[in-house]
Amino acid sequence: MGPKAVSKTPTKTGKQANAAAKAALRGSYANKKRAIRKNTSFHRPKTLELSRAGKYPRKSVPHAPRMDAEKVLIHPLNTESAMKKIEENNTLVFICNVKANKRQIAAALKKQYDVSCVKINTLIRPDGSKKAFCRLTADVDALDIAATKLAIV
Repeated sequence: MGPKAVSKTPTKTGKQANAAAKAALRGSYANKKRAIRKNTSFHRPKTLELSRAGKYPRKSVPHAPRMDAEKVLIHPLNTESAMKKIEENNTLVFICNVKANKRQIAAALKKQYDVSCVKINTLIRPDGSKKAFCRLTADVDALDIAATKLAIV
């Protein structure tokens, strides 16, 4: 028996190697498709924008809190109508800072008198001061708070 004939057809790996050699000769960017622009306006793609860190603080010392609990509530009101609110509606009436909002008033009441409010209604009086009607929760008696902590009854 004579030697076996060697076939000249390349194997699968040989075909892949030939294709890779041709691609290396041609260059991999030869067949790149170009996107067609159909619009005249160009929108710049969004890129990563890191937050800036200042080189130095713009204020040397930060300001102390402008509206603390002592500045929010000025004094309780003890007029006849305020007493009626205390007795009938479980509501305390305060004169407050004009710039204080309802959340600040509620926080000041919680801090100073340890009572929590269900609802706060405010109005600006004709003399320019702010009046706050603070309805307390059902478990707290406004008359008791007015007598013990406010000393107005």
